[in-house]
This record gives sequence, structure tokens and C-alpha cells, in this order.
Amino acid sequence: MSQKQLKEAFISNLNGTSLLEISVGLSLAPLCLLCRGLLLILHYLHYGKPVSSRTHSLLLDFLVLVSPLLFSCTVLSPIIFFMPLILAAFCAGIFSKIYSQRKQETRVPFGQIVKEFQQTYLDPDYIPAITVFRVYVNVLTSISILAVDFPQYPRRYAKAETYGTGVMDLGVGAFIFGNALVCPEVRQKPCVTQPKFSNLARQFFSIWPLISLGVGRLLSVKSIEYHEHTSEYGVHWNFFFTLAFVRLAASLLLAMFPKNKAWILALTVAVLYQLILNTTSLKAFLLHGSGGTDSRAGFLDANREGLLSLFGYLAIYLASVQVGLWLLKCRSSVRGWLGALWVLARAVVVLLLSLHVSQAHADPVSRRMANLSFCLWVTAHCLMLFTLFVATDLTLVFTKLLVKGSSVPCCWNVVKPPNSNKKPRPEAVPVRREEKVPHLCLISAINKNQLLFFLLANVMTGAVNILVDTIHSKAAFALCILHLYMFFNCLIMYILHAKNIVLKFW
Repeated sequence: MSQKQLKEAFISNLNGTSLLEISVGLSLAPLCLLCRGLLLILHYLHYGKPVSSRTHSLLLDFLVLVSPLLFSCTVLSPIIFFMPLILAAFCAGIFSKIYSQRKQETRVPFGQIVKEFQQTYLDPDYIPAITVFRVYVNVLTSISILAVDFPQYPRRYAKAETYGTGVMDLGVGAFIFGNALVCPEVRQKPCVTQPKFSNLARQFFSIWPLISLGVGRLLSVKSIEYHEHTSEYGVHWNFFFTLAFVRLAASLLLAMFPKNKAWILALTVAVLYQLILNTTSLKAFLLHGSGGTDSRAGFLDANREGLLSLFGYLAIYLASVQVGLWLLKCRSSVRGWLGALWVLARAVVVLLLSLHVSQAHADPVSRRMANLSFCLWVTAHCLMLFTLFVATDLTLVFTKLLVKGSSVPCCWNVVKPPNSNKKPRPEAVPVRREEKVPHLCLISAINKNQLLFFLLANVMTGAVNILVDTIHSKAAFALCILHLYMFFNCLIMYILHAKNIVLKFW
């Protein structure tokens, strides 16, 4: 077999992993975020100022936010079920140290602190969990697209061939979900009246970079005979095309139907698509091509996975639009967000139960088809991850109240209650607007240039695969390459962020 055929075989005919392992793995990113926030607060407690060195800030963010995830999906994957426990114990130790070493004047009874925490008001114009969710999906995707070509990346985490739940399968759906959270239909203020199809016109203009990237990827892959998994999207299709057409189709539907009923559209699209798969020959065509011979003759046959899966991804996108609209409802207090956490948790349970029913009576999860079970699985786990990020942010807010003046980038700011002239009680921890300390944060840096980050990761993945025999690499070499690859990508984003450069012109 040629090197191209070896690499294609290495990422083909896989079956995924268990829902439990993926759920456990989802807790790692929020725990890394919590660990980094607690370390920053502890540093402020000891030195009376935030981390001021840009180099130290970048190294801390990379070593705490990125490196543990890279290890967890490679050499530490055999102990993945213990990783959350290890990280949680480490976070608990840091919190205990902060609680015991806080200044004497802020030492009030724990019950009083909890009461003040529930009454705390948060910046209503910023929901950090949305930013962190989108950035982490990008980071995890960037890690996986290169790591999957190394033997240290478990085959069960790679994309499943037909049925199954691989980590990378979830990543594709999560990328769609994260994009919809900040789409124009969500960001548009309710009080602003615009022409009905204004968002559609804006989307026509905004998708041309994705189309260009899709064409560029197609031409480059074919010209250098780069290895590709044909049953993933087809012969000519790729994820950039999927993202572009899903955004356009969603804007068209939301221009014709009320966007606050997007969940009905999502359910309708997913259920109808599943019914058609089960009651017609469409499923057989999608899996085996025309005539059942796995042919790739003609554009539709050659790209049947990419074209037909658009319906499932559209349903995920519409469901995320509904989530985004719900999240933007004014919740300016900790108490309000605690209630929101309860609603999100119940939604996750309902979706997981629906997934069980769908898998039992319709079809198992299939990213290749993007069927109903896949839509339910992706939506449930995306909400689960988002819920964990919100819980992490609230934990950091509570900890910041213990250490007056401390701050954590990409976390909620504590603000004064609206229209309140009441002075805080002497024994209470002061609730005030945090000082505006300039932070250079890796999360903010990636968030500013997310598409560039993803594109750079794809280009660097191709370069590494051309230059390195990834399949036969030893563990130490693989980890070195993966860390250099991620660090270089993060460093570019960090430099652009430091110079306040946003490479977006559409």
C-alpha cells in the first residue's frame, strides 16, 4: 500500500466510543478553565496584582487550557475516567488555599458569602460561556485533526464510518452549534426592525470566504493527492461547503418563519429527514450509492454524504439559534443564572432520553447521515458542555468575591445592582465593578480570529502530514510535534491579539 492508502485506512472503518466516555471527556475543558481562573486569583492574592508578563500569561494559558486536553486524547486516554477526578482535586486544593489565605477583613461566615453571591449582579452584556464554548470547540477540533493521524490518538475517538459516536463526530456538530450561537438572527436586538430578508442578504455576502476556502481545500487536496476519507463528505465536498450552505439555508428559513420558533423548525427538519431515510431508499443510496455498488458516478452520487447530511446539520443549527435566543434573555444576577443552569440541565436530560428512544426505534447515531439520533446527541452534549462552562464561570465569580480586586479574563464582571443606591452592609463582601485591568488572554486571542485559527490548523496539519510519517511515530515525538503545532498556532493568535489585529474583511 502507498503512504496515501495507509493513512486513509488508518482513519477508516472505525466505530467510535461510548456516550459515557465522551460525557466524561467533556468535563475536562471546564475543569481546565476553572483551574486557570483559580491560579490567577491565587496569584493576585499573593502578589496583589494580576499576571503582567505577556510571556507568562501565554505560557500559563497554554499549559493549563490546551496541554492537558492534548495529553488526555493521546497518552493519557487509557485513564480518561480518572482525569476529571485529578483535575477536580487539584482545583479543590487551590480553592481551599484561597479560602484559607484570604485577607482578614473579608473573612465573613460562609453562609453570608453564599447569600451575597446569590445577590451578586453580573455584566448583562457579556456571556463568557458562549465565547469559551466556541473557542474550545475550535481548539479541540484543531488538536484532533492532526492527532488522529498519530497512533497515540485512540481509534475509538476518530470519526465513525457509518454508525457510532466518535469524539471527532461530536466536534463536527459542535462546530455548527457554536457558529449558530452568534449568528445574525441571534445577535439582532428585538427592538431593531429590519427588512425581512436583510439577514439573508448579509449571509449571502458572509459565506463567500467559506466557499472560497472550500474550493481552495478541494483543489489543494486533489493536486497533491493528500489522503482523504471519501465516505466523510464525498469526493468533492468538504466541511467548509457544509458550513456555508447550512448558514444560508437557516437564514432563508428564519426569514420566512418566526425565529423564536426555531426549535420547531429544527425538530421538523430532523424528524422529516429521519422519516424519509426510514421509509424510502434514500438511506441505501446514501450508504451504498446508486445500485448499491458504492459507485461515485455523477456529482450527487460522488458527494451524497455531504449533500444529504446538510439536513441534519441544518436541524442542529436551528436548534442552536433557539438556544442562543434563550441565552440572551436578560439575566443580570447570579440567582437568575442558577435558575438557567437548572433549565439547561433538564433540557440535557430530556434530549438524552429522546436520544435513547431514537436509537432504539429509529437509527443509531450516524454522522455520515446526520440522522435524528445524531442531531439529538450533538445538541444534548453541546448543551451539557455549555452548562459546565456556565457553572465554571459562576464558581469563579464566587471565588473572586473572596479576594477583593481579583479578576479573571473571559469571566463575568461583577457590577453594581441597577438603580440601587443602597450601601453594602459592613460585614458583606463588597460588590462592585471590577477594575479594568488589561488582560492578554489566549481565549480572547483565538476568539478574535477563529476562522483564521481553524484555517491555519488545517494548513499546518497538511504540512505535518506531508513532512512526517505520522503513522509510525513514537509517543515522545508525536507529543512534541502536537505541542509545537498547537503552540505555534496559539502564538500567532496571541501576537495578533496583542497588536489588536482582526483578519476579517467581510
